[in-house]
Amino acid sequence: MSAFSEWTSTHQTLWEFIKFNVLSNISTITRFACTWLGTAVFINALGLTAPFRFLVFDYTTAGSNGVGGFVTFLIAEVLAQVVNFFVQMKWVFKSTADFSEAAPKFAVLAVLIVVVNLILPGHVTSFCEATWGLGAGVSGTIASVLNTLLAVVVSFPLLKFWITPATGR
Repeated sequence: MSAFSEWTSTHQTLWEFIKFNVLSNISTITRFACTWLGTAVFINALGLTAPFRFLVFDYTTAGSNGVGGFVTFLIAEVLAQVVNFFVQMKWVFKSTADFSEAAPKFAVLAVLIVVVNLILPGHVTSFCEATWGLGAGVSGTIASVLNTLLAVVVSFPLLKFWITPATGR
């Protein structure tokens, strides 16, 4: 057995955590590609820029791109989460969990993360600007880092132990 194989076998959870973080970039790339394609189609080609508001989704401000921005976000996020589900289940955790049981659990997790990612940044940014006098760029960066850390801290253990557990764990 090679030193690397021995290390990954001895440190299985740490190795899964590394793979979890690295391979999550596949869903990020999917999200970017879908966002670029959606912007080209729904906003630039079809001109779907009428203001749109529904529940926590507010695409009424200048630069939000209205209904086209919402549709683009929705498609990009759904496809990124579908990709992420399969990447995490099959490549990271090598799970044999039943798809019909794992997929609905992952959908709940994905919706939770998306909603938190929509709501939290505004509060964090406002706090950073009002309390510490930070600019919008630094405050936005802090909000993004906090969102990412929260998503990792919540999703890694839920995926590993509840959503896509490997047989025999």
